[in-house]
Amino acid sequence: MSNSPLTVQVEPRFLADQSSAGDGIYTFSYTITVTNTATVPMQLIARRWVINDASGHTQEVKGLGVIGQQPLLAPGESFRYTSGCRLQAPSGTMHGSYFVVSEEGERFDVPVPMFVLEADADGAAGTRVLH
Repeated sequence: MSNSPLTVQVEPRFLADQSSAGDGIYTFSYTITVTNTATVPMQLIARRWVINDASGHTQEVKGLGVIGQQPLLAPGESFRYTSGCRLQAPSGTMHGSYFVVSEEGERFDVPVPMFVLEADADGAAGTRVLH
């Protein structure tokens, strides 16, 4: 099995209607698709995010599962969810990792490389395969 049993695709989006530049509130959503590329079932147990904004504020978010779930993914299966965060500046970055366990008990810390959160007028976002 490779060192990374998952691929992670992220689609960040600026939520202008939930943001207030005058109050220093910039709200973003991110939709994540996690795909099991291993040959055995994998369960996503926990996540850790480091969120930095352009004004120098850093938040660390960690906990069990994602959106209250610990999905068990068969080989080739994907799980998609949307979550969000608020920044105190119009741009920032996120990176982190997922802790997953195979059906056989093998443990993996799957890094999620940095992606950009950028406020813009229309909320447009790109899609990137990160890992």
